[in-house]
Amino acid sequence: MSTTSGDERMVVRQLPRKGAHVVLDAVSKRYRLGEQVITALEDVALSVAAGSIVAITGPSGSGKSTLLHVVGAMDAPDSGRIEVDDVVVTSLDRKRQVDYRRRIGFVFQRFHLLPTLTALDNVAAPLLPYRTGFDKFDRARRTLAAVGLGGREESLPSRLSGGQQQRVAIARALVNDPMLLLADEPTGNLDSATAVELMELLLELRRQRGMTIIVATHDPLIASRCDSVVRLLDGRVLDEVAVTAGVEPEALLQRITRMEP
Repeated sequence: MSTTSGDERMVVRQLPRKGAHVVLDAVSKRYRLGEQVITALEDVALSVAAGSIVAITGPSGSGKSTLLHVVGAMDAPDSGRIEVDDVVVTSLDRKRQVDYRRRIGFVFQRFHLLPTLTALDNVAAPLLPYRTGFDKFDRARRTLAAVGLGGREESLPSRLSGGQQQRVAIARALVNDPMLLLADEPTGNLDSATAVELMELLLELRRQRGMTIIVATHDPLIASRCDSVVRLLDGRVLDEVAVTAGVEPEALLQRITRMEP
């Protein structure tokens, strides 16, 4: 196991075990493709309350994935400031980014499960490089049970349905008890009924654990189950729609899907 400096350990201690408050201030990100410059994010300002679940919507290329990547310190913005509670993510060096990412859960459209490992081993994998004060496989087993896969610990991914594989991926993201879960099109490879089941699972896990969830999605039905919906277009925040119990579902869906300013 690699050692960490006192400063690095301090970064981890500053992060709470449960839901994080996420703030983006004037965040921009551009990519160069040959002679062309692609603007992925442009002066994005966003505040996500601790313990809330927020959907990021918009057409392909609007910046949804890039937003998740910079919040998760998988990529760095060109300018702006990102804070997760009292940690300034945009100021972390590479070593501190690794410690920070250990407190974040990531779920992607592609499940990224290791095909030769069982469901239990896939979930335990993020814990194996580190010394812990608990039994790693017991934690993995309990996390699998929490996502409805108790009894499938020894199943290989090839023996699981798409929805079950995504549940394994969610369990893997949760095994470190993250304060923040970032989900990038987590239902994109699933049929509509399974997608709804997965969204219900995320809502229940949020209720149980109190963690903050930011989910990028094309699906307005999934977005409508969140606390609020942030719409991106060409890397800019178009608007934010608060989801309240008094709003008619049809009106809410129309507003989420309407991309005109």
